[in-house]
Amino acid sequence: MPQITIDMIHPELRKKARSAGTSQAFSLAKIKLLKLSCRLLRGYHSKKMRYKQEYIVRPDGTKLRICVYTPLEKKENVPGLLWIHGGGYAFGIPEQDDIIVSRFIGESGAVVVSPDYTLSIDKPWPAALEDCYTALLWLRRNGGAYGMRPDQIFIGGNSAGGGLAAALSLYARDKGYVKIAFQMLLYPMLDDRPTPSSTDNNAPVWNSALNDGAWRLYLGNYYSSADVPIYAAPGRAADYTGLPPACSFVGSIDPFLDETVAYMENLKKSGAAVHFKIFDGCFHAYDQMCRKTDIVKQTLAFLMETYMHAVNHYFAPQGSKT
Repeated sequence: MPQITIDMIHPELRKKARSAGTSQAFSLAKIKLLKLSCRLLRGYHSKKMRYKQEYIVRPDGTKLRICVYTPLEKKENVPGLLWIHGGGYAFGIPEQDDIIVSRFIGESGAVVVSPDYTLSIDKPWPAALEDCYTALLWLRRNGGAYGMRPDQIFIGGNSAGGGLAAALSLYARDKGYVKIAFQMLLYPMLDDRPTPSSTDNNAPVWNSALNDGAWRLYLGNYYSSADVPIYAAPGRAADYTGLPPACSFVGSIDPFLDETVAYMENLKKSGAAVHFKIFDGCFHAYDQMCRKTDIVKQTLAFLMETYMHAVNHYFAPQGSKT
């Protein structure tokens, strides 16, 4: 992609773009600092919804923290949403997505579960995916106690969380135990291989250098291999059959533009319903950084309209496979 200049950025986002800068380099010291700073959010939640932390058992016997969000007044026959936070697979915490989670609950009364999955700075793939699947199993088995209807399990996330949601959709399809009704892949981190939009991209917030460093950390020994599993980099998938309807959006100067477009096109070719928009002049995670702008309001209106369409139209009954 050509070097990003200020005139390529949406006018409403230029002030934030200048403060964010375009010269970030990947460093482990920076990632460790971000990981520590994110922990300050632990336990934070909006007063518009109920929140509690659960510690569930992984297959190896260790404990995984999940955040469970529900409406102030319990509702019945609502969707269950597994929401996965972003952070380049390397940092982040469920509580950072409190605002968008509260919107999903406010619109539909959903029960939302968000796993505090293992970060790549601690362990590479597949630790994060395994944690997300453990949380998904917990939602399938326990969501009913919170009013979830069993035929409406949704998954979603932003950035690396969107990549994990896409990988989880493939993984759950192939496992056959949890049937997913809808997936929300917001500017997802899908493919470790370079694309035109992820090459020499110096956009604010997330650029080519950060992207390469994050994939190197996440993939570990698989980095630069031709044998990267599709559950690590779902953009490498060849078979899209049987995947659920999907919603996605991405900015036109986001490094993830090309891989998101390709993934959505492949889903559509497979027969899945696809709701997708590209927002011109928008960089990575602009919806989180510039919440009061009109372009973000338009973006969130698209997301919530599609989400409610899914609530009203997309269902996937659970099977009996164990």
